[in-house]
Amino acid sequence: MTEARFVDTNVFVRYLTCDDEARAESVRKLLMKARDGKVRLVTNVMVMAELAWVLKSYYSQTDEVIAGLLTAVLDTEGLSVEDEDTVRDAVRLYALHGIDFVDAYIAAYMEGKGIKGLYSFDKKHMKRVGGITLMEP
Repeated sequence: MTEARFVDTNVFVRYLTCDDEARAESVRKLLMKARDGKVRLVTNVMVMAELAWVLKSYYSQTDEVIAGLLTAVLDTEGLSVEDEDTVRDAVRLYALHGIDFVDAYIAAYMEGKGIKGLYSFDKKHMKRVGGITLMEP
């Protein structure tokens, strides 16, 4: 089996935005290699969170567009995303409730672990997610 290679946020940004056509094309070729089993790619939730943030803050993409792009990354053949099920749930909550991706990931993590109570001062976003009891320390 081929050795795994980690994919950083900026690689996904170049591909998804095509703001640098040569780099976007090199990423497309890499993804084709992964699809064909010639390379094994991995990434993690931190990269997905940073990707959501960059697409929103720098590229001014809507939550719906970002959710679609994150889902496309998750669906990439030959790419493994750490804690994929929780990340998928986070993408769903992100799109559904219009909350920051990190907050969506926290809510998805809690949901997956059966945790109902959350100590936080962030009531703006987390109150949009049902089933969470917000508490201040």
